[in-house]
Amino acid sequence: MHHPQAASRNDAVQAASDILARIRARVPRVHCITNSVAQNFTANTLLAVGCVPSMTLSPEEIGAFVASAQALLVNLGTFDAERREAIGIAIEAAASHRVPWVLDPVFVDRAKPRAAFARELIARRPTVIRLNHSEFVALSDSALSRDSALAFARSSHATVAVSGETDLVTDGQHIATVSNGHPLMSRITAMGCAGSALVAACLAVEADSFRAATAALAIMGVAGELAAQKSIGPGSFAVAIIDALYGLDGPTLVARARIG
Repeated sequence: MHHPQAASRNDAVQAASDILARIRARVPRVHCITNSVAQNFTANTLLAVGCVPSMTLSPEEIGAFVASAQALLVNLGTFDAERREAIGIAIEAAASHRVPWVLDPVFVDRAKPRAAFARELIARRPTVIRLNHSEFVALSDSALSRDSALAFARSSHATVAVSGETDLVTDGQHIATVSNGHPLMSRITAMGCAGSALVAACLAVEADSFRAATAALAIMGVAGELAAQKSIGPGSFAVAIIDALYGLDGPTLVARARIG
């Protein structure tokens, strides 16, 4: 097991800054299959950091959209037939064109058919699985711990990013924690969905999925802290975090990121 030391913490923070700079320089395309509630906020999050988001679900064109994208998000928040069909086409296109993709298995702890579908998707090798504690328990059949996260990453052949008061990221060999964020983030619908899209954005410019996922969680967390300083409640926070992502620079990220 790898335990990050101070030097690797500094490397991770600098990597997050570099990844953010690369996103803005390269303007990657990120295709998102996400839930109906999250689409607008997710698109605005990606635009704020410098990406070009797309959201089509049409079976006639989604393959072409994914093939010309640099990353794909598959979010199960709206579990309807249209999205399930689109997901199959999109993952096939991603595999054919070596497009990295993120699985966000929303609410798999609430319904067995959704969990079963998520397990089918995990067998198709997502690059990153981003989920919360309850979703992790539902898919791994174990309580969350450093050891269980490492084991789940190894068995799924994916980088696993578990969000919470302290986020945990592991690729089965390396492990990191990210302690940035603010409680108001849990009061905004689609915040987690947008965070998963940001993971995809980082994957679009960074081949190391462990570095990409860690960077994304740090970027989102720092932006949440900055937004909270200018907010009086969830409504103003939802606007402020988009502004914070847009204005976030490398020195601020390096100074504020708490990666362990």
